[in-house]
Parts: sequence; structure tokens; C-alpha cells
Amino acid sequence: MNIGYIGIGQMGSGIVRNLLRAGNTVVVYNRNRAKAEAVAKDGARVANSPAEAAANAEVVMSMLSDDHAAAQVVFGEKGLISGLQKNAVHVSNSTISTALAKRLAEEHQQHGQGYLSAPVLGRPEAAEAKKLIVAVAGAPSLVERVRPILDAIGRKIVVIGAEPWQANAVKLCGNFMIASMMESFGEAFAVIRKSGIDHQLFYDLMKDLFGSPVYENYGGAIAAEKYAPAGFALPLGLKDIRLVLQTADEQAAPMPFASILRDHFLSALANGQENLDWSSIAKVSARNAGLE
Repeated sequence: MNIGYIGIGQMGSGIVRNLLRAGNTVVVYNRNRAKAEAVAKDGARVANSPAEAAANAEVVMSMLSDDHAAAQVVFGEKGLISGLQKNAVHVSNSTISTALAKRLAEEHQQHGQGYLSAPVLGRPEAAEAKKLIVAVAGAPSLVERVRPILDAIGRKIVVIGAEPWQANAVKLCGNFMIASMMESFGEAFAVIRKSGIDHQLFYDLMKDLFGSPVYENYGGAIAAEKYAPAGFALPLGLKDIRLVLQTADEQAAPMPFASILRDHFLSALANGQENLDWSSIAKVSARNAGLE
């Protein structure tokens, strides 16, 4: 299949390589051309604009950092929407607001194009190893049309619903739960350390109790205080907590703990953690306990 891919960061590069391994033709675009050139050696062709990347694609996919970047790529000068053919499909892997997802669906429909939201759950190493979970939503016919592509990048495909924005709500709530787990580890480790107990021992107990790779991976990073290099930078975590609060407002569903997380992410940024992984939110609890 002819695929365009826009956004060749830590996640996008692994996804593109898996699309190529599955036998697809992939044209890529990234604002930082050097990142796009990095996957050219694997067989991708580099485009000069989002419109060019989309021009001959049956499906164009995107992985952008936030609403601003996603909107600029789609609606800006030489944007994706201007290059995409009628009846072709835009599949957004980006973690964006439900409001932007609704706008994208409407604008693509007006241009005779299809749109699906398909955010992914997993870190860069999961993207490289084809172990992502893909949450996809949109018209069932479009989902079935792109399923071979989704199968090429993930270990599990979950169809959320017929409205694209519903997949974004799922991704944001999922990231809220991961952030909540990291906050709970940070608070618990602070108590354990001040009690004179080996927090590595406590981590091993919790890993066995919950039996979750999320607990194992993030808990291990927090126990070892290994926050760099960032697999998912802390400012992006703050962005997602803000977006889940917006979604909660839209649905009139209070999320009081999300407000606490937002404040702790802000505290982390105020203390110079902008280049660390979002799991470094645990440092806020340590500071509050007088541990650093």
C-alpha cells in the first residue's frame, strides 16, 4: 500500500520501519528533515511538505506532539489536507484533544476524504518492536480498510467506536491512569525511604503483586531514578493531563485527581525537569518529603 507518514520522532520512526518491513511504500515528512532522512536508509522516501507526503498516498498517517503541530501539518501552507486525494484516508496516531479530532473529521469529510483517530499506547521501544496497542475509532468501513496497516505496527488493535474523537478520549484517560500510577509510586517510595526501608524491595513486591508491564517499567525507572533519556518528555505528560481535564469538562465528569497531577507536573517543570521523562513526576513527592 502507498502510505504517507508525517512526524518522524521517537515513535514515528519505529512505526515507519514496521510499515516498510510489511512491504508498504512509505513517503515521510518531518519539519526537522534530518529525522526523516534517518528512515530513508530503511527504504522510505523523503517529501518536502505534508502535501507532498500525502499526494499519492492511499493512507497518510501522522504522529505529532500536540494540537498546534497537528493543526499546522493538516491545515497550514502545503498542508496534508491540500495534498490528500479524495477517498484517501488520514489516520492520526497523535495524542490530541477530542475537540481537534472532531474538527479533523469534519474538515476531511468536507474534502471527500476519510479520517480515523488511531492513537497508540506504548513507548518508543514498543513502537520499534511492533508491540503497540492501537486504539482506533471512526467509520467501520474505513477501519477495515486500514486494518492491515494497523496490524503492521501493533500487537493489538482495539476498535473503540464510530466517532474518531472517542479513541482520543480513551488515549487521554489511559495516560491519566499511567500518570496516576507514577504519582502513587512517587508518594509510596517517599514514605518507604523515610521509613528506612529499601525501596527496591518494595518495588519488587509491587511488581509481583500487580503483574503489569506498566508497573514494572515505570516503577523500575522511578526506583532507579532513571529519568533520562526521556522516552516521553515531562512537558508532553502535562499536555495530556490538561487535555484529559478538557475532555472531562466536555463530558461534565469531574476528575479531581487529574487536577492534582496537573499541579505536580507544573511543579516538576518549575524545578527544571523539562528534559526528563514524565516518570520524573515522582521527584515532586520526594522533594515534598524533604528527600532532595
